[in-house]
Amino acid sequence: MITEQILGGRYEIQQQLGKKAGRRTFVARDLTTQELVIIKLLSFNSDFEWDDLKLFEREAETLKSLSHPAIPRYLDYFEVNSPTIKGFALVQTYIPSQTLEQCLQSGRSFTEVEVKQIATAVLEILIYLHGLNPPVIHRDLKPSNILLGDRSGNSVGQVYLVDFGSVQTVLATEGGTRTVVGTYGYMPPEQFGGRTVPASDLYSLGATLIYLVTGTHPADLPQKDLQIQFDHAVHLSSGLKQWLQWMTEPSLDRRLSNANAALAALEHPQLLQKLQPAEINLSDWIRGHWYWDGNNWVSNNLDVGISKPAGSKIQLTKNGDALEITIPSKGFDISTLYGAGFAIAWHSFLLFWTITVIVSAFPVGILFALFSLPFWSGGVAMIWRILFDLFGSLRLRINNNQFSLKRHLFGFTFNRPHASPRDKINHLVYIPEHFTKNQEGIRKLVPAQLDIWVGREKYCLGGYTDITLSAAEIEWLVYELSYWSGIPITQDG
Repeated sequence: MITEQILGGRYEIQQQLGKKAGRRTFVARDLTTQELVIIKLLSFNSDFEWDDLKLFEREAETLKSLSHPAIPRYLDYFEVNSPTIKGFALVQTYIPSQTLEQCLQSGRSFTEVEVKQIATAVLEILIYLHGLNPPVIHRDLKPSNILLGDRSGNSVGQVYLVDFGSVQTVLATEGGTRTVVGTYGYMPPEQFGGRTVPASDLYSLGATLIYLVTGTHPADLPQKDLQIQFDHAVHLSSGLKQWLQWMTEPSLDRRLSNANAALAALEHPQLLQKLQPAEINLSDWIRGHWYWDGNNWVSNNLDVGISKPAGSKIQLTKNGDALEITIPSKGFDISTLYGAGFAIAWHSFLLFWTITVIVSAFPVGILFALFSLPFWSGGVAMIWRILFDLFGSLRLRINNNQFSLKRHLFGFTFNRPHASPRDKINHLVYIPEHFTKNQEGIRKLVPAQLDIWVGREKYCLGGYTDITLSAAEIEWLVYELSYWSGIPITQDG
C-alpha cells in the first residue's frame, strides 16, 4: 500500500489526508530532518489528464516563488517511478491546523468578531498575492482551503491559505486556452467563462464567510439575479451584511475590485453607507477618501480637501486597475521667448565659431572644431526643451504590474526610463512651494515639487525640472497618487 512506502527515498508516508481524481494528499515524515511534511501526489492512472499535470506544475512553480508566513513553503518536487505508482510529487511544509470546513463539521460556530478576524487575515494574504508581478490569483478559495490554528487570547487563531492547485499567475488572453477551475458555490460568474481577476478571489472569500455565518453551503442558499440571499439566515450588523453583499456581487463592475479596498471597507463600514452600488465604484471612492499609512487606513477628509485646480489642463483617469496622468505642454510664454532667443544666439555663435575655425586652419581646423561638439549637444538639448514646452506631453501610468513615464513629441514616444515593476515604487515625496535665502540673504521662491522614488531612481515633477506645474497642481497630483496607490506621502521642505 502507498501508506507503507517511502517516496523519493526520503519521505515516509504516515497518513492519507485527501483524495480526488488523479491526486492524493499525504502527511509524511522527512527522514532527513524528522519533520512532518505534506506530499501532494499526481498519479498517471486512468483518471489522468494533461491539464492536471499543467496545473500541478504551475502549483509547484508558484509555491516556489512565494514567501509568506500564512502560506505553505515549497520544499521539494520529484518524479515518482515505483512498481505501484508513477507520477509526480510536490512536498511542502506541514501546518498542524484544521480547515474551516472541519471546524464547521465539528460544530464550531463563529462570532461576528471572529468572522471579521478571519476576513482580515485572508485579505492580507490576498493583498500579498495580488500585489505580485504578475498577480497570483488563487481561484479556489473555500473553507477546506483555509486553515485555522488554535485560539489565542482574543484571537480567532492563525489563518493560513493552502492548496494552490488551481492558481492562475497570468490573466488569460483573448483567444487563448482557458481552463475552468474552482468549486461550485464559491466561484463567481466570470470564472465559469474561464475569466478570473483579483476580484474573483474576493467573491470566493465572501461566499466562504457566508458559509461560516449561515452554516449552509452557498449553493444551497436562495439566489436573486445570481446574488446569494443570506439575510434571513444570519444575525449580523448591517455593516457586515452589506460588506458581504458587495463582496459577492455577481457583476464585476459592482463588486469590490481589490483586497485593499475590501479591507478598508471592512474596517470602516461607514464607507459603505455613504453611497449606493449603482452610483460609484467603491474601490475608486475608497482610493479617493482614504490612504494606507503602513499600519492603518487614514481619512484624508476630501470633503473639505483637494480637487483638480480650476483651469488645469492635466488629464487624470483612474479605475481599479490603472491610474494615468497626462500633462500637456505648457505652451508659449515669456520664458519660452527668452529661451528661444538664447538658443538662437547660442547656435549662431557656435556656427560662426565652428566655420571660422575650420576655414582659417583647414584641414587642421576640423580637429579644433570637434571641441565644440559638447556645446552643440547642449544646444540640441536646449532646442528639445523648447519644442517639448511648445508641443510635447508627458504621460505617467501605473497599473497592477508596472510604472511608466513616457514623453510624446510630434507623434514619437520616448520611453525613458524604461518601465519599472509597480512594487518598486516606495516613496512619494511632496515638497511644497516655499521660500529660501541665498548666500546674500535674498529670499527666493522654490516651486513645489513631487518626487516619485522607484527603487533607487527618482522621477521629479515640478520644481526646477522641465515639467512645469503650479503648486496647486502638484498638491492635487501627489494626493491622487497616494490615494490610488496606497503609498503614504512624505513631506519635505
